[in-house]
Amino acid sequence: MIRKVVLNSRPGNNGQPVPGNFRVEEGDLPSDLKPGQVRVRTLFLSVDPYMRCRMNEDTGTDYLLPWQLSECVDGGGVGVVEDSKHAALSKGDTVTSFNWRWQTEDVVDGAGLQKLDPQLVDGHLSYFLGAVGMPGLTALLGVREKGHVTAGAGQTIVISGAAGACGSLAGQIGRLDGCSRVVGVCGSDEKCGILVSELGFTSAINYKREDVASRLRECCPKGVDVYFDNVGGPISDTVIAQMNEDSHVILCGQISQYNKDVPYPPPLTASTQELLFRKNITRERFTVLNYVEKYEEGLMQLSQWIKTGKLKALETVVQGIETMGETFCSMMEGGNIGKQIVQISV
Repeated sequence: MIRKVVLNSRPGNNGQPVPGNFRVEEGDLPSDLKPGQVRVRTLFLSVDPYMRCRMNEDTGTDYLLPWQLSECVDGGGVGVVEDSKHAALSKGDTVTSFNWRWQTEDVVDGAGLQKLDPQLVDGHLSYFLGAVGMPGLTALLGVREKGHVTAGAGQTIVISGAAGACGSLAGQIGRLDGCSRVVGVCGSDEKCGILVSELGFTSAINYKREDVASRLRECCPKGVDVYFDNVGGPISDTVIAQMNEDSHVILCGQISQYNKDVPYPPPLTASTQELLFRKNITRERFTVLNYVEKYEEGLMQLSQWIKTGKLKALETVVQGIETMGETFCSMMEGGNIGKQIVQISV
C-alpha cells in the first residue's frame, strides 16, 4: 500500500492556496515491472513557488502543465531504485525527476529518470532539489546570463525573496562573481540575521517592518546595478526606482503576484515602465529551461562551491507525505528559510 497526494480542489476566488486543496489517498502499485520500468522509493520532495501556477486550470505559461483535479500532483523529487527492468538503472541507484509524483513509492519509465552521483553533494541528497539542482541553476545562470556582473567593478546587487531557495543562493553567487555589495530583502528579522551572519550578505532589509526605500538608500549609497527579482509587486517598484542607468533586472519570479489573476510576468506600473525606458534598464524574463546546454557545467560549479564551503545551502525540512499540502501553503507565505524540502523516507 502506498500513499499519494492528489489535487482536491483549486484555490478559491481570493487565490490563496489552503491545505485543503490537497488530499492524501492510499493506493497500490503493479506487482510486476514491464521492460524499461523501475520501482522507486521516494526520499525527498520539493515544494516551489512555481507550483502555484500549476494549481490553476491555465498555468499562464507554455512550459508548465496544470495539475488535474483528483490526480496525483508532481514536481521535483529524489528517490532510490528498489527494483529495475531498465538497462541503465540498478537497485540502489539514486535518481531524480522534475515530474516526480507525490507518492511514497512509484513505478515509472526509467527513461524519465536522471541518475545522480551522491558524491556531488557529499551524500546530502536533498541538495539535488536545491543548491545543486534547479534553484541553484536558476540562481547561477540568472546572475551570469542576465546580471552582467563584472568582477572589480564595485557593483551592488539586490535580491528580493532573499531568504528563499533561489534568492539565498543568488546573493552568495553575486558575491562570489564579484559584486562588492549584496543586499537582501526578506520578511523577518531572523531571516535578515541569517543572510548577513551566515551567507555573507552585506546587509538585509525586513520589508514587513522597515521602510524599504529609505533602507535601500542607506544600504546602496551608489544605487543598484543588478536586481534579482523573485517577488514582483511594490517591492520591485521600490528597488527599480533606485537602479542606476544601464543596470539590469533579472526577472526570475513574481511570488507576490502568483495568487492574482494576472498574466505572467505581471504588467508594471506606468511610472516603473517609464523609469526602465529612461534609464535604459534591461528587464528580461529569465527561464532556466532555456539554458539546458549549460546545466552540466553549472551543476559542477555549484557542487564545487558546496563541497569547498564557498556556497552555503539553507534548508527547511519537514517530515512525512501527509504534510505536503500544509508545507506548500507555508512556503507560499514565507514560512521557510532556504529550500523547502519534505522528507518522505530515509
